[in-house]
Amino acid sequence: MSKKFQLVGSLLRPKELLEYKRKIEHDGDIKYPFYNDLDGYEKCEHEATKQVVQKQIEHGLDVITDGEYTRSIWHLDFLWGFEGIERSIAKQGYFFRDKGEDAKYDYETRRDVGLKITGEFGGKNHHFISTHKKLLSFADGNITKLTIPSPSHVFGEFSWSQNIQGIKEVYPTSEALKNGFKKAYKEFIEEYVGIGGKILQFDDCLWEMFADDNPNSPFTGGSIEAKESANDFANELIALNNEIIAFSHNLGLKVWTHNCRGNYESRNMGGGSYNKIAELFLKQQNYDRFFLEWDDERAGTLDALHVFKDRPNAEIVLGLLSSKTNTLDDEARILKMLDEAAKIIEKDRLLLSHQCGFASCDGGNELTEAEQWAKIDQGQKIAKQFWGI
Repeated sequence: MSKKFQLVGSLLRPKELLEYKRKIEHDGDIKYPFYNDLDGYEKCEHEATKQVVQKQIEHGLDVITDGEYTRSIWHLDFLWGFEGIERSIAKQGYFFRDKGEDAKYDYETRRDVGLKITGEFGGKNHHFISTHKKLLSFADGNITKLTIPSPSHVFGEFSWSQNIQGIKEVYPTSEALKNGFKKAYKEFIEEYVGIGGKILQFDDCLWEMFADDNPNSPFTGGSIEAKESANDFANELIALNNEIIAFSHNLGLKVWTHNCRGNYESRNMGGGSYNKIAELFLKQQNYDRFFLEWDDERAGTLDALHVFKDRPNAEIVLGLLSSKTNTLDDEARILKMLDEAAKIIEKDRLLLSHQCGFASCDGGNELTEAEQWAKIDQGQKIAKQFWGI
C-alpha cells in the first residue's frame, strides 16, 4: 500500500450505528454527547469505531481517523462540545445543489443544525478529547489525526447564519465573538496536545465564497466597495486561522487543512476555482498540509499550485478522486493530472486523496461500504503506480 494515498477523514457508518444516529437527528431535547439518553449508544459507537480503525489498518492507511463515527455532522459536534453552546432543531437545514444538469439549491439537509449561545465559549473538558483517547488506544501505535472545523469556518458561519440564537447577548461585537472562539480553540488544543495529539486537521468550506467565478457567492459581482469589503473579511479569516495555527505549532502540532465545496449525500454546495483564491487562501495560510479538491471542473485548473512554489515545506494532497460516486474513478485522468501537478510542484511534496470524506454527515454519500473500500484500494493502487512507494 502507498503512503502517498491519504484519507480525508470520514467513512460510511454501519447500519447499527446509523439507527442511533437517526434518533439523535430528530430529537432536539437530548444532550450531547447523547450517551445518557440512548441506551446502548455509547457501546455501539465504541465497537463500531474500533472496527473501522482496524479496517483502515488492514487497508494500509498510514494516518488513521475514527472515521468520524463519534460525530453526527462534520463541524457541529465540535461546537456542541464547547461550553456555552447548545444544540437545537432549526426551522430549516442547509441547502445543497441537487443532482442533474439544471440542479437547483433545493436539497435540504437534516435540521438539527441550530445552535443556542448560553454563555462564553470554553474548550476545556471537550468530548473530542475522550473520543480521541479511544482512537489512540485502538490505533495500535499507528499515526492518528483529528479533524475539526477551522476557526475561520465557524466564525464565518456565525457571522451570517440564521440558525444561531443568542450571539449578541453574549458577544455583542464581531471582535468579541472572534476572541471567544480564539479562547475556546486554544483551550481545546492545549488539552489535545496533553493527551498525545500530534496532527490536527482544520476543515473549511468557505474559501470559494470569495472566488469571483463562483456564481452562487454572496460576494460575486456588485460594487468595488463590496468586493473590497469581501477581501477585508477574507483577510480577517486568514489571520484568525494563522493565529491558531501558530499557537498549535508552538505546542509541537502539525496542522493540516481540508477544503471542499460541500459534500452531503453525494451533492455539493457551490463552485469557485482555486485560481481565483490562490493568493489568499493557499498562499497566505500557514498550514503544513493542504487537502484540496479537484474531482471535477468546478475547482478550475491546477495552475493554482504555482503559489506553493515559494512554500517548500507545504505538502499538497490532490483530491482528484471522488467520494461522491459509487463507481471507480478514471485512472487515466488521475495519472494525467498527477503528471501535470508534478510539473509545477516537486513530486515528493504531492499526495493523493478523494476530494472529501465519504460521510461528512451521518447519512453518508450514495455508495455502499464495499464500494467505498474498493475506491480506497484504487487510490492506493494509483498512488503506488505514480510514486512507486
